[in-house]
Order: sequence, then C-alpha cells, then structure tokens
Amino acid sequence: MRVTNNMLSSQLLLNLNRNSERMNNTQNQLSTGRKLNKPSDDPVGITYSLRYRSELSSNEQYQRNVDSAVSWLDFNDTVMDQAGQIMQRVRELTVQASTGTNPQSALDSINKEIGQLKEQMIDVVNSQLNGKYIFNGQTYDKKPYDLPLNADNTHDTSGAASIVTDTGNVNFIVGENVALPINVTGNEVVGTSTDTDNLFTIFNQLSAALASGDIKASGDQLANIDSRVDKMLKVRSEMGAKSNRVELMQSRLSDLEVNLTDLQSKTEDADYAELLMNSKIQENIYNASLSAGAKIISPSLMDFLR
Repeated sequence: MRVTNNMLSSQLLLNLNRNSERMNNTQNQLSTGRKLNKPSDDPVGITYSLRYRSELSSNEQYQRNVDSAVSWLDFNDTVMDQAGQIMQRVRELTVQASTGTNPQSALDSINKEIGQLKEQMIDVVNSQLNGKYIFNGQTYDKKPYDLPLNADNTHDTSGAASIVTDTGNVNFIVGENVALPINVTGNEVVGTSTDTDNLFTIFNQLSAALASGDIKASGDQLANIDSRVDKMLKVRSEMGAKSNRVELMQSRLSDLEVNLTDLQSKTEDADYAELLMNSKIQENIYNASLSAGAKIISPSLMDFLR
C-alpha cells in the first residue's frame, strides 16, 4: 500500500489533535480541581458522583432533623425539671401545713403560695418551643390547658383535670425509614381525669383543705404528690432514653457524612500531583509531535534530493 504525503499529514494532524485534547483536559482538571467536569469524562464515575451527592443531601436533612430532635428533647427535659421543682416545693409546703401547729393565717399564707405554684405549673404545661405546644401531641398549634380566668386573673382549674390532650406522636425522620417519636403528652405529665394524683386535682384539693383548715385532708395529698412526682421522673427517664438514641443517630450520621464526602472526593476531585506530572508529559509529547510534524508536513526540495 502506498503511503502518500497527504496520508502522513492527516495522521499527524489526528495525533496532534488527540494530544492537544488530552493536554487541554488535563489543564481543565488542574484549573477546576475536578476530574469530572462533563459526563463524557467518566460516565460510570458521574453515576457514582450523582449517587453520593444525593445521599449527602439526604444525610444533611437527617442531620438537621436530628438537631431539631435534640433541641426538642432538651427543651422538654428543662420543662420537666421545672415541673419537678414546682412539685418539690408543693410537697415542702404540704409537709409544713400538716404539722398541726399552724394557725389559720399561716395556712392561708401557704395556700397563697400554693396558688402561685399552680399558676407556674399552668405556664409549664403550656410551654412552647418555636411556637409549638410541646404537650399537645400533633395538635401542637393549640394550647393543651386553655383554662378560663377568674375575676382575680388567676386560672379556674375546676375542670382542668378532665382535659384530654392529643395523643398523636410527633415524629422526627432521622434516617431512611426511621421515624423517632419524641413528644410527651400532657396527660402523661399531668395525669388523666381518673387519676387521684392528677396535678390539678392535687392543687384543687390541697387548696380547699388549706382554706378550710383541714390538716388531715392536706396531709393526705402527700401520697398523691409523691405518686405524681414518680410518674414525672419516669417520663424524664423515657426522654433520656430517647435522647441517647438521638445522640447515637447523630454520631452515625456524622460518620456517614465523612465517609460519603470521602467517596465523593475520590470520585470527583483531581489529584494535583498526578495531573502536574501528566501535564508536563503531555506537553512534551505535544511539542515533540509538533517538531516531528514540521518535517513531515513541509518538506523542501532539498529534503527530496537527499
């Protein structure tokens, strides 16, 4: 087969274009810091890259949800601690009133503080986080204990014990197909209408006993107070278990983010040291091709006479 000068020139130009394209691709990777700048660079790599990006995006949302769950649980624990402190003070006052040595004026003073503690408790069980009532299940836009006011601007709790709060779960999505219920209902904290240790039943009966000077009746509330405090401590314990689970999930998601970021980096990011070496090699090859091509493409008459 006869090899003409045109054939040599065409082949040379083809090789020069290929070398130039490789060199340009390498320079592009150096300038962007990425080895995947368009799908044709690595179709398989692009597929993995998109998958890692999607998983990282989902992971970031899960982490935000976990952070929100942590805030919710921390706030709930703070509120439960406040409720516990109120009941501890109620117990102290009940013990003080039950000594049998207090005149009615002293019992009235104790009763006045009991009334103030009741108002504090109402504020506690109506606590909100970011505009959401934490003790009313899925109807967190409604106040769980929306009580009428008396003439003296205190709350009328005569019917408070019969209030039924929403029992729906407030779930936080903290992983794929992982929904964590983190809320506590008002009835779990306060009690139901049939519970003798319902917080409002305790306040109402204790206040009535103190107002009438019935020391025995006020002392009888100590057992109910202790019972309700125990139940509140149980609620806090359950919340602590949920907090531990959320913290474990938080750690797991953080580790997953590191792993996914590393995989994404290995798939997308350029190796500068390798690229610099390849760039120099490709530049030398291209220059050598140009030098050799100059002799092939433009031969002189003297070249043919040699």
